[in-house]
Amino acid sequence: MSELEDLPDLDLDAELPDDAKSAPEDRETAGPFDESEANPVRPYIDLGGVKVLPREGLNLRLEVEEATKRVVAVGLDYAGSTLQVQPFAAPRSTGLWNETRAQIAEQIGQQGGTVTEREGEFGPELVAEVPTGGAAGTDATHLARFIGVDGPRWFLRGVVAGEGASKPDAAALVDDLFRSLVVVRGNSPMPPRDLIPLRMPTATSA
Repeated sequence: MSELEDLPDLDLDAELPDDAKSAPEDRETAGPFDESEANPVRPYIDLGGVKVLPREGLNLRLEVEEATKRVVAVGLDYAGSTLQVQPFAAPRSTGLWNETRAQIAEQIGQQGGTVTEREGEFGPELVAEVPTGGAAGTDATHLARFIGVDGPRWFLRGVVAGEGASKPDAAALVDDLFRSLVVVRGNSPMPPRDLIPLRMPTATSA
């Protein structure tokens, strides 16, 4: 995880309702994409709920819950940054990001961290200084940037660490990577906020 500099403050008087969708106006054409919007001939790496487009310098990791051996997140190391992504089921007509941001800010505050809400590439995002639990007598922290996009029946959350959390040029590269992701919601009924199943890659697919 990980400071995003030179971003304008949000107009807090113009906040949307908690259940309003939050996404870039050009999401359908510029991403993150729904499976129905993705280019069918591109060689995506299929991870179940997320598809990743290979690019030079990109390393992919899957984060596995030890007790259940379930894949719970996708880690992408790129351009001096780490981007952790998770896709969640969401209602068709309402979003999760506005509510989720408030929950993240509250949790980090309870841990003794600080959170700033800014306007970023995807709309509102959080820049958090998170305690790391360093050695006794130290106040070690790291900076993390939380981004999110509400799509059709899904919500994609990203956590940026490393240079992409503090340096604008690196942040732009990570944002472009986040834009290129494809969410595969599927047709199975799922309660909102449930993690869309992720899996080990078997092969590249369209």
